[in-house]
Amino acid sequence: MFLIRRLRSDEWRAYRDIRLRALQDSPQAFGSTFEVESAKLDDYWEARLAAAAKSPHQSPLIAEEGTRKVGLVWVWIDPERTDEAHVIQMWVAPEVRGQGCGARLVEAAVDWARERKVRSIHLRVTCGDTAAVRLYQRAGFQPVGDPEPLRPSSVELAQPMRLDL
Repeated sequence: MFLIRRLRSDEWRAYRDIRLRALQDSPQAFGSTFEVESAKLDDYWEARLAAAAKSPHQSPLIAEEGTRKVGLVWVWIDPERTDEAHVIQMWVAPEVRGQGCGARLVEAAVDWARERKVRSIHLRVTCGDTAAVRLYQRAGFQPVGDPEPLRPSSVELAQPMRLDL
């Protein structure tokens, strides 16, 4: 039902649009804000996706249902710590939540990390009894450490989680 694939460098507008939609829909889920990201010029978005498309350390993945872009996950490996991968963006459109899109995105992120022989995948998720927390727990992620502010000066907390591969 959902096609999960890597974004191409020429799809920067689609990436920008889904990223901004995610920030508007779920502002409590991200370390950045719609206000900050929407102020960025087209050159930023084009360069960001172009760099990721060439990099062996980044994987921006999109979920599609037909022609609609309905989900996003971005996985990153620090070139200085190649044994760890990090999910730095994850979002599923409200109209397809609960239909397996999130699980497919997480599975694709884990597969990508495994192919690169990382030992663990890390992420941060907003604290609470939420669908996102339950999704990561079902995928095998475990809480590590104490919750941290979602953003500097934020009252929202994010729980670091890790999946050992």
